[in-house]
Amino acid sequence: MLGSLSLFASLASAATLYATHYSGSVYTLALDHRNGNYNLSLASAMTTCGGMPSWLTLDPSTRTLYCSDETGDATTNGTLSSYAVAGDGSLTQLAKVVDIGGGVHSVVYEGDHGAKYLAIAHYSGSAVSTFALPLESEDEPLQVLRYKTPPGPDPQQDSSHPHQIILDPTGSFILVPDLGADEVRVYAIDKPSGQLNTCPSLNYTAGSGPRHGLFWSSHQPHRHGLRVQNSAAKRAPQTMLYTVSELGHHFNAFAVSYLPSGCLGFRETQAFVPYPGGELPEGATLAELQHAGSNLYASIRSDHAFSGNDSLATLTRSTNGTVSFQELTSAHGIVPRTFVINKAGTLVAIGDQSSSNIAVGLRDPASGKLGGQVANIQVGEPGKPGTSTGLSRVIWAE
Repeated sequence: MLGSLSLFASLASAATLYATHYSGSVYTLALDHRNGNYNLSLASAMTTCGGMPSWLTLDPSTRTLYCSDETGDATTNGTLSSYAVAGDGSLTQLAKVVDIGGGVHSVVYEGDHGAKYLAIAHYSGSAVSTFALPLESEDEPLQVLRYKTPPGPDPQQDSSHPHQIILDPTGSFILVPDLGADEVRVYAIDKPSGQLNTCPSLNYTAGSGPRHGLFWSSHQPHRHGLRVQNSAAKRAPQTMLYTVSELGHHFNAFAVSYLPSGCLGFRETQAFVPYPGGELPEGATLAELQHAGSNLYASIRSDHAFSGNDSLATLTRSTNGTVSFQELTSAHGIVPRTFVINKAGTLVAIGDQSSSNIAVGLRDPASGKLGGQVANIQVGEPGKPGTSTGLSRVIWAE
């Protein structure tokens, strides 16, 4: 009997995903894997998280899901909501608070004695806000950092537009790519209070529009099957910052140093367009950046490279931090605003905003190569390219 149960377990598995749609819904999805076949289905839908749910951040240690609402701007507020995640993946709202408008990204960070905080980037709100956790109704932001910058050379740079919150590998710094200001803002975390203290920014060429980025560290455990070789392990620790720019279309690499001043130093080591021929098609833009093992992946919106569908670019990282373009694969939909790789490194879930579908594709954790699509589902009404409509975020519940 035990043997038959073990065999059944090897043939069947399930995973939960969460997604948001700009129409005002948060979805729970189930991905079932049985006898080599995948099935992605809608488990539940909630009308919640304000008028324009835009981003989900899961804290697995507390089984809490945070949802930002992109409603509002610098003068009109949005909301921030939190949900308890049950053992079966179902959600129960815990709190909803008023926040700065235009929330598009968030990260959980830690202070002293296990204290936790949430930092949120507000694109149209031209600000970053932070909250002490756990979130409770009627809570106000711990800190609000508002930015006033002159217009840049691109029409999208009419004001400051923070697009992402990045936590460094030590958990001591927060970085904020600001598409409107052509800089990545840098903050040192004051551990006793959770406050963010300003450090010198990383500046970009005018009109670049930095959007998303990530850190890679040689002395940090790496996800999805990468093992550091003995020769690499003997080298001095290395930390890199990689970013993609929406307006300038470049992938940039920076060697990072931790300075005696308590801030960060950056030395650019690479800048290139991660696309065949070194140039994006007209109207195409870089969106999100993810990494797994020794590979990085960038989503490319509106290149229509696969029978009208858009692309993911696979990049390969060498042991010295240098990155090179490897190949394009299909995003299996239009405008891949969001994508995420599961912890095992075997699957990638792609949230295509304008076609409003979630596609799940295979990934080889040994080679990093992306494989074919194994599941695809329509989630809500399709959106219109260039607008805040359609699917906005997808994550694995892990």
